[in-house]
Amino acid sequence: MTSIPTALEIYAFGEAAEDTFYLLFDKRKYEGEIDMEKLKLTDPRNFDSVLNEMGCVLMMSGDQIDELQSRGEIDPNDLHQSLVQLAVKEGIMK
Repeated sequence: MTSIPTALEIYAFGEAAEDTFYLLFDKRKYEGEIDMEKLKLTDPRNFDSVLNEMGCVLMMSGDQIDELQSRGEIDPNDLHQSLVQLAVKEGIMK
């Protein structure tokens, strides 16, 4: 598996699946919470790079999580570990 320590954070901005975001962070860069003010001020074209600076290695919407669960690619009972395994499988993390 990976030797990178990770944290999974879930942010919901509404009730629908597409309003919930699952962010997997590299704890070596992550300081415990994302800087929402910095994200609000970020140019949308730079959104991914700002999240990357904060330690985010993977971000998925609730819709994407639902799809992966329905295909059996992630385990909803161990979501954190499933997303780590997915990130390794996809070459996002080593």
